[in-house]
Amino acid sequence: MSRSKNTTLATAILALTTGALMGAVTALLLAPTSGKETRRKLSDLQEGAGNRIKRYTEEARYKLGKTKGEDLHYDGGDAWI
Repeated sequence: MSRSKNTTLATAILALTTGALMGAVTALLLAPTSGKETRRKLSDLQEGAGNRIKRYTEEARYKLGKTKGEDLHYDGGDAWI
């Protein structure tokens, strides 16, 4: 790479990092709720996502005809059956 391309890349990375940092600080300063409340909401979202993933997994197993107690067997190719 030439010197100008390296400088351009470094400038772009610096600008992206600075913008992300400024956005995070602004979000923290202007947040409508306290940190404790925000952490509680994030925790609730994470629990909800975990429950949805479990539900989707169970639905997929049902649709594939596999139950929780059945083991998958490697067929030697790219798939487990």
